[in-house]
Formats: sequence, structure tokens, C-alpha cells
Amino acid sequence: MTALQQHLLDVHRAARLSRPAPPPPGRHDGPVLRALYRRVRPAGRTAPPDASDPSAPPGG
Repeated sequence: MTALQQHLLDVHRAARLSRPAPPPPGRHDGPVLRALYRRVRPAGRTAPPDASDPSAPPGG
């Protein structure tokens, strides 16, 4: 069953039970992904050194 089919089933069930319809799939993806990224990303990680930076180590 696809996410759309599940959503339509949930909307139908909510209507039969006189309850509010659930939010459409994907509506909260952005905030969820941002929170996950902040949680997984290492705290002290910085960007890789710039190749034009003379203080960058050679071969990098």
C-alpha cells in the first residue's frame, strides 16, 4: 500500500468516525529531516580546507 492509499484510507476512516482528518503525507518531512540532521551531525565538524588556502596541508 502506498502512502497516498494509506492516507486516503485514514481520511475515510476519520470521516466515518467524525474525527479530524490526518495531515497529508510528507507535510512534516522538512522539520523532521532538519531535526534528524542536527541530531546525527557531529558537533565539532567543520568544512574541509579550501584548496586555495596556503595554510592547508599539501595533497588535500
